[in-house]
Amino acid sequence: MPAIDDFIIVTEVDHGPAFVAHIFERKYRAAAPAFGHHIVAFYRQSWDRYVPFSYVHFTNCGDIYLAGGASTDGRAFALMDEEQRHTLTAAGGAYVLALRYGFRRFAPRCEAIYGYCGDARAWEGGLQAGFAPSGEDKLLIHVPRPLDALRQRELTAKALSFIPF
Repeated sequence: MPAIDDFIIVTEVDHGPAFVAHIFERKYRAAAPAFGHHIVAFYRQSWDRYVPFSYVHFTNCGDIYLAGGASTDGRAFALMDEEQRHTLTAAGGAYVLALRYGFRRFAPRCEAIYGYCGDARAWEGGLQAGFAPSGEDKLLIHVPRPLDALRQRELTAKALSFIPF
């Protein structure tokens, strides 16, 4: 079985819309954000062909980051061979890998990362990646270091003020 890193490359890109506009616009019927941090999972189809597969947008709000705008292009999955599909599925999928990359990258810079999930599939993927329910509708939280209850409520109120994101 191939190693996931042999064919899935997750990284931050400076100009997100140049890579993921087609994925984002298909899901949200809006332009991809031109600000913030753009995490893209690419499928490496060959040594010279990288296909944008999954996208998550992270926004720095000081003490919190917001993770939203998640979108995946299933056509990239169809390009894979059976072993690659099996390996990716076992790893949680491209969305989960993109979220985990974002957590590793941005958690040292904030007290919490929040995700806003509009559907059950995104919610489940978020939980698998390391989010937990925040106690608010459609809002997930990733806490890299322990927070006391009061501070978590303050940060959650801040995240709620940005919905939808």
